[in-house]
Amino acid sequence: MNLELRHLRVICAIAEAGSVTKAAAVLGLAQAALTAQLHRIEGALGGTLFDRDRRGARPTALGELVLARARVLLPAVEGLREDAARLASAAVLERYRIGAVNGPILGGLVHRLAAEQPDARITTLPAWSADELAGMVAGSRLDFTLIGVCGDASPPSSQGLEWRQIALDPVFVLVPDAHPASGWSEVELAELSDARWLATPGDGCFSDCFAAACVRAGFTPQEMYETDLAGCYDLVSAGDAVALCQPTFRVVPGVSAVPLAGVPLRWRHVLGWHPDSPAAEIAERVVAHAAAAYAEVVGRSAAYQAWLVANPGYGPSATPVV
Repeated sequence: MNLELRHLRVICAIAEAGSVTKAAAVLGLAQAALTAQLHRIEGALGGTLFDRDRRGARPTALGELVLARARVLLPAVEGLREDAARLASAAVLERYRIGAVNGPILGGLVHRLAAEQPDARITTLPAWSADELAGMVAGSRLDFTLIGVCGDASPPSSQGLEWRQIALDPVFVLVPDAHPASGWSEVELAELSDARWLATPGDGCFSDCFAAACVRAGFTPQEMYETDLAGCYDLVSAGDAVALCQPTFRVVPGVSAVPLAGVPLRWRHVLGWHPDSPAAEIAERVVAHAAAAYAEVVGRSAAYQAWLVANPGYGPSATPVV
């Protein structure tokens, strides 16, 4: 029989209790079972460890030797486990792998994490597919993902992730400065019925929700272009299209963001992680950083701040997503 740590714990328990009977009660074993185990341990060590009589069990010289070593080894192993656990936890806190679709939160989140932990290894992965990013979190290839969700739609649910809503935004429209609606406080969707539309790509229901909103407004929209944010700015500023946009988008020269009357479309920013991953242990802190990053972006836009005052219920909202 190979000697194991559990055998050393048995020897210590008998010595501390002063008898096999008392040690069996402490260990939750039958006396006969503990006696048999002691015999096997003594066989492995080559001698008797305790002198046993009606007064109890007293260590022999060999027993004293084994006890002396056990009382060093057992605390050392426990200390090793504790140190390893702390190191493993620190390693998780030093690594952040974040996947994100286009949105206002990622830059500020990375900045805050880097400021809080200058030595942290932070990597980011951009993607258009929320499902792809959720799958990477579920597969432990990412720690967190920032995605957008249309209206009341749910984030990807097949991967078993936990989601937290960071903010709820209205959808605005990006128009060139030469457009009649440029500078308006809001524009009716129907007044844009002849426009060619732009949006950034994704795998959610946004395009279907947009088409349904147009039908409710009394028209069928032209086929939508899909391009990245830089392409949206270029095409809008050239006067070739208008773009559905988040109100937190940076407004560049030549274009302006105008609210859609009645808020026919909404966009939720959500942060996800796997509840059984190491990331779950630090998720609340990351949520707080994400919320602060969003609030900072909103703070740069006086126009959007004014809109939020007039339209309560939108903006920051760090709430669980059921």
